[in-house]
Amino acid sequence: MDYKTVKIQRGSGGWGGPLLITPQPGKDKILSVTGGGISPVAQKIAELTGGVVVDGFKTSVPDDEVLVAVVDCGGTARCGVYPKKNIYTVNLMPVGQSGPLAKYIREDIYVSGVTVKNIFAVDDLEMCTNNGSVASKIEVKEAEKKATQTQKKGNIVEKIGKGIGNVVGIFYSAGREAIESVIKNILPFMAFVSMLIGIILKSGIWDSIAKVIAPYSGSIGGLLVISVIAAIPILSPLLGPGAVIAQVVGVLIGVEIGKGNIPPQYALPALFAINPQVGCDFIPVGLSLGEAEPETVEIGVPAILFSRLITGPIAVLIAYLFSFGLY
Repeated sequence: MDYKTVKIQRGSGGWGGPLLITPQPGKDKILSVTGGGISPVAQKIAELTGGVVVDGFKTSVPDDEVLVAVVDCGGTARCGVYPKKNIYTVNLMPVGQSGPLAKYIREDIYVSGVTVKNIFAVDDLEMCTNNGSVASKIEVKEAEKKATQTQKKGNIVEKIGKGIGNVVGIFYSAGREAIESVIKNILPFMAFVSMLIGIILKSGIWDSIAKVIAPYSGSIGGLLVISVIAAIPILSPLLGPGAVIAQVVGVLIGVEIGKGNIPPQYALPALFAINPQVGCDFIPVGLSLGEAEPETVEIGVPAILFSRLITGPIAVLIAYLFSFGLY
């Protein structure tokens, strides 16, 4: 039997790969473990490699004969069962390392989000290209046509079932990623902020800082100085957590305005003067939640912190201008 090699790349939103797969005598089964019969992706792999496609829901195949398993798992156990057995796994759903067997899902053995457009024949003369796309446009169109014909053969019950399954899989995957993000990023940060707020409150630092800052709040010059100090890149991340400093200073300024020691028109610019540090402690976390590259985080954090030195005083001046006529 003349076997050939295929290259399988991740699809839109997918993870893992690319996989280079070549059948061997006795290990040439392409196992389709998807609803609605044999998947077009499994069929395409079999056609290009010369392997034998098998419907996993109808036929049992020994693990040592399975070359690659094609699944449509939304992130539960099935996407990790075959990687655990060291079997190449192609997931039609865009799912990464997920489920109770996530530790077995590796990029060298697993790829997801795959469609027939992501499977390419590889011959000896064209083994390496920039993107691995060695299949012609005609081959892709023919594969899409065959996939459409295969899908049309399924009855209405199968189509409805697959459609519902895809929707459920998408929502399940979104929910899982949200929970993982909360556990890995937000909860540790909240614990850190809680600890920092506790230290600030119990140490009495907040009271000392507030009493020093409050007397400068009676003039526009003093408010500009406060905004610059609060926006200093070294201080702003320390002043930001929980907005403790801003809350305390705001209360003290409010008391002084109520006593008549500070003109009421300074209330609005004072609000902006004590808040340039807002969010400065969250910048690295926000960038990581946005999946920024390490280089972006490295450059972005100091860039935003230094920008507050400019935007902070400007905000105070704008607020001062808008305060005319308010009282």
